[in-house]
Amino acid sequence: MIKKLLDFYRISPPIVGEETDSERYSRFKRIRWATFLSATTGYGIYYVCRLSMNVVRKPIVEDGVFSETQLGIIGSCLFFVYAVGKLTNGFLADRSNVRRFMSTGLLCSALINLCLGFTSSFYAFVILWGLNGWFQSMGAASGVVSLTRWYSSKERGTFYGFWSASHNLGEALTFISIALLVSWMGWRYGMIGAGVIGVLGFLMMLVFMRDTPQSQGFLLDKVSSSVDSSSFSGAQTEDFNKAQKAVLKNPAIWILALSSAFMYISRYAVNSWGVFYLEAQKGYSTLDASLIISISSICGIIGTVFSGIISDRFFSGSRNIPALVFGLMNVIALCLFLLVPGVHFWIDVLAMVLFGLGIGVLICFLGGLMAVDIAPRNASGAALGVVGIASYIGAGLQDVMSGILIEGQKTVQNGVEVYDFTYINWFWIGAALLSVFFALLVWNAKSKEAD
Repeated sequence: MIKKLLDFYRISPPIVGEETDSERYSRFKRIRWATFLSATTGYGIYYVCRLSMNVVRKPIVEDGVFSETQLGIIGSCLFFVYAVGKLTNGFLADRSNVRRFMSTGLLCSALINLCLGFTSSFYAFVILWGLNGWFQSMGAASGVVSLTRWYSSKERGTFYGFWSASHNLGEALTFISIALLVSWMGWRYGMIGAGVIGVLGFLMMLVFMRDTPQSQGFLLDKVSSSVDSSSFSGAQTEDFNKAQKAVLKNPAIWILALSSAFMYISRYAVNSWGVFYLEAQKGYSTLDASLIISISSICGIIGTVFSGIISDRFFSGSRNIPALVFGLMNVIALCLFLLVPGVHFWIDVLAMVLFGLGIGVLICFLGGLMAVDIAPRNASGAALGVVGIASYIGAGLQDVMSGILIEGQKTVQNGVEVYDFTYINWFWIGAALLSVFFALLVWNAKSKEAD
C-alpha cells in the first residue's frame, strides 16, 4: 500500500516524443503555458481555502459559536503547522509529481473547509484547521518546483513575479466571493463555498497542469535553448551541507527572518482581523468591510509583480532601499487605517492601497528575495526555509495575541458589544516599525559583508 502511494507521487518518467522539432516546440509552449496558468490559478485558490476563516470571524462571534480568543487559537493552529510544513513539504515537492502533489493539497484543504461548514465544535476546528495548515504548505513548494522544472534561470524571475501575485488574486477572490456568500446565507455557507471553489481548482489542475517537460516527450536540448537542463541534473558539484551550515551561522539571515516575522504580523493582522476590525470599530457591513480589505490584495498584485522591476530600474538592483521605503509606507498605511478617528471610507480605501503596495513589495523582498541575495547560491532553499518558518510563527503568534487583546478589551453596553482597539492598534503598528528596524540591521550586516 505504501509502495503504491509512493509510486503514485513519484516524478513522472520521461517519454520520447515523435513529432518534428517545430511541432514539438509548438506543443511545448502550449503545455508550458497551461501548466504555468493552472499552477498560478491553483495557488490563488489555495488562499481561498486558507482565508475563508478570516471573513466569517465576526458572524461566528455574533452567533455565539466561538469567542475572539478561541478564533485566535484556531487561526494560529494553521500558521504554526504551516511554518513546519513549508520546510518539510519543500523537500518532498522536489522529489514528487508536482501536479499530483499540489492538487492533493488543494483537494484536502477544500474538503476541510466543507467539513467545517457543518460543525460548531471548537476542538474539530482546532484539529481540522491545523491540518489545513499542513495541506496549505504543499502549495507554494509545488508551485516553485514547477517553475524550476519548466523555466530556465533567465526566464524564471519574470514568471516568478507573476506567480507570486497569485496569493493576491486569491485574497481578492476570497474577500469578495466568500463575503457575498456570508452576507446572503451565513458563515457556514462561506466555509462551504470556499470548499466548492477549492474542489473546482483541484479539477482544473488535474486537467491542465503537467509534471515535467520530459514526461511530455520534450528533449530539453532540442525543444528550446531557453530550458535549463541543469535544473534536472541530480549531480551536484557544490558541498550543500557546508553551504546550508553557512546559512544557519549567518546573522544577517536570522535578522532578516525577524524582520520578515514582524512584517507577517502586520500583514496577517489586516488579513485575519481587518474585516472584523472594520465591522466592530467602524460599523461596516461584512460585505463592505471585505471589499475594503480586498483593495489591499488587488494593490498587492501590483507591488509584487513590479517589486523586481522597481529594485532593478530605480535602485540598481539593491533591495535595501526599496525595502525601507515600502516598510515605512506600510507603517503610514496602518496609522491611517487604525489611528484616524471616525468613519472615513476614502481614507480607509487609501490606507488599503498603500498597505497593499507596501506589503506586496515586502513579501517579495523580506520574505524571500533578500534571503537569496545573502545566502550562497546552492543554499537558497535553506535560507527561504529559515525565513519562512520565522514568518509564519510570527503570523501564528499574531493571531493568538490579537484574539486575546480584542476579547480582553470588549465590554457590553446596553446589550451591545463595544470594543476598545487601543492595544491592538499599537501592537500592529509596533510590529510594522520593528520590521523596518530589523530590515535596517540587515542592510548594515550586508554592507559589512561587502566591505
